[in-house]
Amino acid sequence: MQNIEQVTGSGIPLLLDDIDTDRIIPARFLRCVTFEGLGENAFEDDRKQDKNHPFNNSKYSSASVLVAGRNFGCGSSREHAPQSLMRWGIKTIIAESFAEIFFGNCTSLGIPAVCTSRENLEKLTQFVEENPDADICVNLNDLKITAGDLSVPCEIPESACKALTTGQWDFMAQLLEANDAVDATAKELPYMTNFA
Repeated sequence: MQNIEQVTGSGIPLLLDDIDTDRIIPARFLRCVTFEGLGENAFEDDRKQDKNHPFNNSKYSSASVLVAGRNFGCGSSREHAPQSLMRWGIKTIIAESFAEIFFGNCTSLGIPAVCTSRENLEKLTQFVEENPDADICVNLNDLKITAGDLSVPCEIPESACKALTTGQWDFMAQLLEANDAVDATAKELPYMTNFA
């Protein structure tokens, strides 16, 4: 299991409020059987309508830290939205607030979704725009975001923070790690005798 205590990478600024999951990944891309390839369609419609969209800008093409606004990920409960961001290259998201289900989906994918104030987000956005190749570090142990000389606090619910820092977010890894216990339990269940 992978412990996620900090994420470091260059940033991409998208300081807009109420970005819903349909904007993150339009519904027509949800017919996929797997999540593979969703990254290339992240913000597809927004990017077509606005050639200056940050996800179109080559200077942010290697970014892994998304700086967003209030109520990020509102809308539907589907996992495709954080999956598309992750497959685009995003490893952590900093915002003023998150829609609850989107936040939970991020945590279950190992994507720390941390909150900070609007003032701090504006400072981080300015930093990213002026220093597109510079690193931003989100530290879950200290609950701090550092970018150059800038250091600001962040928040994440304690349960999510603990899950990420102890590796307990990765339910599939936990299941595989407990394979022997799962097999033993399955053999004891009368309705599983034909499958064990």
